[in-house]
Amino acid sequence: MSEFASIEEARTYFAGDLFAMQAGVHLDEMWDEGCVCSMPVSDMHKNAAGGVMGGAIFTLADFAFAVASNNRHRTTVAQQVSVNFLSGTRGSRLIARAQCKKDGKTTCVYNIDIMDNLGRDIAQFIGTGYKL
Repeated sequence: MSEFASIEEARTYFAGDLFAMQAGVHLDEMWDEGCVCSMPVSDMHKNAAGGVMGGAIFTLADFAFAVASNNRHRTTVAQQVSVNFLSGTRGSRLIARAQCKKDGKTTCVYNIDIMDNLGRDIAQFIGTGYKL
């Protein structure tokens, strides 16, 4: 059962995540066990070599983790995360799809796959959450 009554309620709640909002992260879809978030790639997301910074990719993935896990149990915080960067993006938008793998009494695990709008796999993020 979802904590948020609608995606609009979730967007209003997460508007308080100013870092993600200023990075351009957007909540696109949400369901009981996951969500889809996206972020346009702009010059502010790029490193000196012209690639998207790992921190920008991590921000998108962390936001998707927060939306999905807090939709299942508000308030859930990250206890441990790992990220594998798979390839650089050639697209103009990054998309993160979060899916619940385990929803226990006090902890949860989410897989977040990040791809670009061209379908290229960019990163894989696994987050363990602790339910407060």
